[in-house]
Amino acid sequence: MSASDDPRRVHFQSPEYLVDRLDAIAELFDKDRTDLLVEAIREYIEDTADSETFQELVATKYYDDQLEFETVKQLVGAETAQRLRLLKADLEDEPLDLAAPDDTDVYDGDATAIDTADDDR
Repeated sequence: MSASDDPRRVHFQSPEYLVDRLDAIAELFDKDRTDLLVEAIREYIEDTADSETFQELVATKYYDDQLEFETVKQLVGAETAQRLRLLKADLEDEPLDLAAPDDTDVYDGDATAIDTADDDR
């Protein structure tokens, strides 16, 4: 078990009716209340992380320097976070310092007009 898998005690308050329903479900499935809570949280996080709206929000906040890369990695996974990092680097790059086009005629003479009318058929 890695350090990130080590259990951490979390204390929170919930409306009593939710705890009662959770306990009834846990009893029905012969499971522990904590196991059901962890499973529900895991599913919620996976569903949320897969949401396009959520990923757009994470990207926007990352591009605006409101989220650190490590936080982005926790929220959307390493692969997506790396993609966002590369895109952010591209966005932050200075534009290429290209000279303005000169007045050279790229056609080197008169342009040829083509009649597209299909009169032969």
